[in-house]
Amino acid sequence: MNELVFFINNVIVAGSVSGSIYAIGAIGVTLVFSIMRFAHFAHADMMTFGAFMVLLLTMAFPGVGAVVGLPTPVVMLPLAIVLTALLAVGIDKAFYKPLRAHGVKPIVMVIGSLGVTLMLQGLIRLFSGTGAQNLYLAGERKEIYRLEVPFELATRPITITEPQIILFVLTVVSVVGLHLFLNRTRLGKAMRAMSDNPDLARSSGINTNHIVAVTWVIAGGLAAIAGTLLSLDVTFKPDLSFFLLLPIFAAAIVGGVGHPYGAIAGGFVVGFAETLAVFNWSVLLRPFRDSLPEWLAEAGNLAFVGTEYKIVVPFFILVAILIWRPTGIFKGKVI
Repeated sequence: MNELVFFINNVIVAGSVSGSIYAIGAIGVTLVFSIMRFAHFAHADMMTFGAFMVLLLTMAFPGVGAVVGLPTPVVMLPLAIVLTALLAVGIDKAFYKPLRAHGVKPIVMVIGSLGVTLMLQGLIRLFSGTGAQNLYLAGERKEIYRLEVPFELATRPITITEPQIILFVLTVVSVVGLHLFLNRTRLGKAMRAMSDNPDLARSSGINTNHIVAVTWVIAGGLAAIAGTLLSLDVTFKPDLSFFLLLPIFAAAIVGGVGHPYGAIAGGFVVGFAETLAVFNWSVLLRPFRDSLPEWLAEAGNLAFVGTEYKIVVPFFILVAILIWRPTGIFKGKVI
């Protein structure tokens, strides 16, 4: 039972956390692609920006969370969502809208997003420094909950942290909210129409500029949520985008580019693939060691890849999906 609990902590819980982060990030990527038809490489930096805004607000108003019984970074998250959404809209008006007005090809937009990436990375590093910083300030600490397993043979508890619980809750709320928005509101239906056929949507009287702005607001808000909750679970790092860019794009492509529900599925596929790849499977074999071959029983580490190579897992998934099914699981738009 201890080995099973170890598997739950290191694969089920950890995979769910990674999958939720990647899913929320991939939704923003796929929404931007479905509306504006280009891969926004600066999305991971918007996630970092959102977390950095939470850090600054927490430093400015430490201990506010004690009033409502939540960590201060969580209390400051709504304001960071607004700031990140404003950043996303501002970036579009300053950089991408002029390019669209000139009718440039999507590859030019992609190159422009790389420039925005470098700009955001430089600004974040300029003001935050290069070291990792904890979002818990003013004596606050991360709550850790230990759930005892109701079996006599289990001596280890299932461990889950407060940020992880908040992440799961916000993931469900975001997914349900996005589903209702896209399917029940006129604005959501207009976004779907523009995603299917921009020219027809424009000729039907849909304000495409308004749709673009709403898309950036949603993408920016989701980016702030994902970046903040990841930083809460670990620490805030200025180079957070480096570790997020490939997984969220892999998730978007695996699920089907331009398909929001595919992005959710792709996020969890990538998240669980990472945790399963670095998990030491020899732990689960310990109860059966006496009946295993000697070479297998004595193996100390049976992980598919080392933890330091975790970042390559999304790359392999990405290549495999592009070869096997270029449109992704949910048959999104072909890149």
